Amino acid sequence: MWQPDPAWEPLGSGSSPTCLGAWLAHDEGPVVVTRLVAPVPGDPSEYDDPGHAAYWRRPAEVARAGLVTATPGLAGPEALAVDEDEAGITLRHRQVPPEAPTGLFAARGMGRFAAADLGTHRWLARDPLPDRLRLVERNGGWPTLGRTTAADVADHLWSRRRLLLDRVAALPQVAQHGDPVPANLVGRDGEVVLAVDWSTLGRGPVGADLGYWSLSTREELEPLVEAYLGGLPEGLATREQVLLGARTVAVLTVLSRAEWALSRVAKGEGALAGKLRHPAVAPHLRALARQAPHVEALL
Repeated sequence: MWQPDPAWEPLGSGSSPTCLGAWLAHDEGPVVVTRLVAPVPGDPSEYDDPGHAAYWRRPAEVARAGLVTATPGLAGPEALAVDEDEAGITLRHRQVPPEAPTGLFAARGMGRFAAADLGTHRWLARDPLPDRLRLVERNGGWPTLGRTTAADVADHLWSRRRLLLDRVAALPQVAQHGDPVPANLVGRDGEVVLAVDWSTLGRGPVGADLGYWSLSTREELEPLVEAYLGGLPEGLATREQVLLGARTVAVLTVLSRAEWALSRVAKGEGALAGKLRHPAVAPHLRALARQAPHVEALL
């Protein structure tokens, strides 16, 4: 059975169920070692679907192809080794020197990356937002939000989710990282943001990456949109299209995160209203409140 070297420094668990974790091997460079675990009988079928956001082999395929080592705006470190065995795949990448980009710098990089030519690889992810919402559907939607003052808003947007997804599906489809959060946008090289964890690399609606990123930044969405447009090649999309893609992803994502957080504490004793200040819940509710103008726009 594969085991990490005891001398390696743990960097945390992976962002997907099929990623065992990542470690920093100081004696190798330093090098970041990531371990992917092959699906076993009984695992969700999407782990073996090359177009699904949860496809387990995608990080290895991206590394083998060297697909994002020289892309505009956002780029990843070159893979040093991709070693496969019966139980999974071990990846080795050179560590990216940490230098967190500002919110606006990252937004401009995403705009530039949107025009990247990723080719036609069958393992590129489809837009991950529908995949993520299907998982929410399996868990019953947003029922816990239905017990809060956000009930009417949540019910209205949940009932219109397919219409919203159809609208963003009609937008220009562009290259996207798929999971742009601070833990994955870790450095910079000149005008390029250095990113890790390309497990959801693929194509999706223009502005989608930006909407996901906006939930992690101090900047409001409007200046982020302007920065994104500053990197986006002329003629690829309009400001209105970018704003629709970003707004839809941000609102549906923040509602799903709030539902997840609330549902975890709602099972305990006591009224739900008394749990809204729980430290595991309050940040998600503040993030939801911050999106109020964009919720209203979608309504």
